[in-house]
Amino acid sequence: MPARKPARPALDVRGLMGVEELLRLPESAKRDPAIDAWLQAGPVELRSLARKWFERLRACGGDVRELLHDGYPVACLQDAPFAYVNTFKGHVNVGFFQGAALKDPAGLLEGGGKRMRHVKLFPGREPDEVALGELVEAAYWDMKARLAGE
Repeated sequence: MPARKPARPALDVRGLMGVEELLRLPESAKRDPAIDAWLQAGPVELRSLARKWFERLRACGGDVRELLHDGYPVACLQDAPFAYVNTFKGHVNVGFFQGAALKDPAGLLEGGGKRMRHVKLFPGREPDEVALGELVEAAYWDMKARLAGE
């Protein structure tokens, strides 16, 4: 008599409809000294922009955690990232992990991915600081709501 394959367990996927899996970075910490070192290195114009906006991410709340992920600074709530800064050859990105869900009346967000969006900042060109600050706050509160809904 041939061996029987074990029965596959029945899965109830009805409760999963519309649920998105959040990226998790469990190694985040309250303060990561590697980020301060990263923010001090490289071209002054770019790193000063990156430093300014990463400080803005840190200032969202006392519950913000951080880490270097893929070589750039990331701000998290618990272990779920909500925003990052990164420098490139001639600009800085302020990015949002759930940026596609954010309201952007000023039209700052770029990107066409399923979830992530970013704002490009260039030395010598002042961004709309109020609108970018509102995106930062919205990303923080959006992630808080996502975590509360889990």
